[in-house]
Amino acid sequence: MALHAEILSALNDQANHVLQNGAPGTAAICRALTALARSDTLCGQRIATWDPQMVLRDAMPLRLAGGFHDLFRRGVEPVLGNIYSGEVRDQAKADQIVCEIVERHDAELLPWFDSPPQTNEAGRSASFVAALHWLSSRVAPIFELNEIGSSAGMNLLIDRYSYDLGGVVSGPDATPVTMRPIWNGPPPPADPFSIASVQGCDIQPIDVRDDVAANRLIAYIWPEMPERFARMEAGIEMIRAQPVDLVQADAADFVEARLATPQAAGTTRVLMHSIVWQYLPNVVQQRIQTAMAEAGAKATRVQPLAWISLETNRSTFRHELKVSYWPDGGEQALLGEAHAHGAWVNWLGA
Repeated sequence: MALHAEILSALNDQANHVLQNGAPGTAAICRALTALARSDTLCGQRIATWDPQMVLRDAMPLRLAGGFHDLFRRGVEPVLGNIYSGEVRDQAKADQIVCEIVERHDAELLPWFDSPPQTNEAGRSASFVAALHWLSSRVAPIFELNEIGSSAGMNLLIDRYSYDLGGVVSGPDATPVTMRPIWNGPPPPADPFSIASVQGCDIQPIDVRDDVAANRLIAYIWPEMPERFARMEAGIEMIRAQPVDLVQADAADFVEARLATPQAAGTTRVLMHSIVWQYLPNVVQQRIQTAMAEAGAKATRVQPLAWISLETNRSTFRHELKVSYWPDGGEQALLGEAHAHGAWVNWLGA
């Protein structure tokens, strides 16, 4: 079947983005979806009939990539290891492998299209903490953190990780996870801060105390990145030992409810999120923006408000770390750019 040019372009853009982020095997699988979309399989038809303007916003190729990785992890399709390892370098051969696998597992793979990849990667906490260091000299340095799109809550463990950010060290001493991203540029301010509380929501939260849910979460990790598996497995064990405060909720409902609760004097209320904004419907985005603007207008030196985001610039595909805070007007500052999974940070410190 003929493939819409915009879908073809989006599939190639997704593959290029994955390749640039260090996962050539996963990129080859994303690129192979172009061949799959021309087949008469159920998965192929789903790709070919996707809204062309929503392919990237929905991260559609990464949804199915998680399904392929799940088959590989369970030992069902070990041939995928030849792609992940780089042994298969010819794209035509990768296309053939992917299409043959779908022929064998068409109905099993189809449900992976139904929800976006849950990749609230723990490594992004390093960018959040760098932003908190930057904020701590500008607002009350005691933070109440509220995250939307928390997935399984890996970033809700932010106060249980330790960090080395260009030589600026923070966090608890006794922790199984230390974030040490490659740091480019000057270090963030070393101003200390404390975290009073951490809450989060997701429209479809993942309970990693359930083995099936935990395995699905791990399947979304690109297999070329072993350090991410170590972080995820440690995070799962930390949550099983002490659960995080994670609720099922619409993001706008959660933000509005959190902003309506009493705020302790001397504490800065923070909204934070990473690689989630693109998945929110426009009406939800608008409600959050309105709620934050209204709360910002009421913010004081004693009860400040801040907004930290690490989101994809849809024009450059770079992940930008931005911060706004009130009562100082809420003007957005670009603090830097970061790898999607926390491998490096380019710090600007505007």
